[in-house]
Amino acid sequence: MPGLFLSFEGIDGSGKSTQARRLAESLRADGHAVTLTREPGGSPGAEEIRRLVLEGDPDRWSAETEILLFTAARRDHLEKTIRPALARGEIVITDRFADSTRIYQGITRGDLVATVDRLHDLMIGTEPDLTILVDIDPAIGLSRARARAGTELRFEDMGLDTQARMRAGFLDLAARHPRFRLIDGARDADSVAADIRAAVLPHLG
Repeated sequence: MPGLFLSFEGIDGSGKSTQARRLAESLRADGHAVTLTREPGGSPGAEEIRRLVLEGDPDRWSAETEILLFTAARRDHLEKTIRPALARGEIVITDRFADSTRIYQGITRGDLVATVDRLHDLMIGTEPDLTILVDIDPAIGLSRARARAGTELRFEDMGLDTQARMRAGFLDLAARHPRFRLIDGARDADSVAADIRAAVLPHLG
């Protein structure tokens, strides 16, 4: 039996990581086998690349170099984690996938969407069955993201204008691709989780 591939997307501080975890726990409680993973990362090699791209000065890498690094991480993630879990018939939930690269590098750091899509077609060739976009006001999201402790703030440090462009890009993707489900993230976590679960259940067969 083929598995189900779900991705969570959204700007920094949208709450998508928390909601991805909550969905995984809910589905496991229902008896489903679930692999919860993330990008960049999700496999040993990809986690090494994660440290390169999420830490350090905002201008550490050009957008073109970032695209190559994220694609390399995604390829390893796909080979080592996603495809094996799907082959076992599991539900795979990933916190970010290719749509993040389309937005972060393809739109907000230059007109590089065609480059991102060509690399994706050549090296990845896989899209999620369903993408949950947790939408939130950029100012609220940035405030939440900066309040978190940690060193992975390179993209947050690019500022509010960048967050606003990312939100607009995600909303445009959601309007053009039917695999997206738009979820209002500016509510209490339980209400958001309930809407996400309702969006996913029809895909479980």
